[in-house]
Amino acid sequence: MTLRYAMRGRMFLACSAALLAAGLLSACAGPGSGLKREAAAQLQARVLEVTQASSQNDPTSALTALEGLEADLSALQAKGQVSEERRRSITTVATAVRADLKEAIDAQQAAAKAAEDARTAAGQAAQSPSPSAEVPAPQPAPAPAPAPAQGNAGGNGADAGKNNNGDKGKGKD
Repeated sequence: MTLRYAMRGRMFLACSAALLAAGLLSACAGPGSGLKREAAAQLQARVLEVTQASSQNDPTSALTALEGLEADLSALQAKGQVSEERRRSITTVATAVRADLKEAIDAQQAAAKAAEDARTAAGQAAQSPSPSAEVPAPQPAPAPAPAPAQGNAGGNGADAGKNNNGDKGKGKD
């Protein structure tokens, strides 16, 4: 399942980077585009940084490059090299790319957490005794006690009929 999220994240990044590149490349299409040639070259270099980081499945670096692009865009607009209309259109595309990059970062973090949780659970399972060791094996039932011997309690044995009163009396003289 983690692989599916990684593939999905790569698709988002690739599409976002392509969208950003297309938006910026179309921005410098003609002389009335609201973007001076030097500004277009500088912004295209930043777009390249974003797309390279995205293609390497590194959304954190791509987000950093995107922030650099937005800083350059603001600076170029302040110098009059980018019109307000062109800045807005580039910012709109950059906002969409930012959302995709953040989603990709969240997906990577979720996948890393799931992998860590799985490793932790596997480690705990390996350290704890197995369930069969916790439950003692059933003991066999004790054998019944032997029955008392059958016979006459009055002494039907070898001494039956003998009188052991041979020492009667007060003493022997």
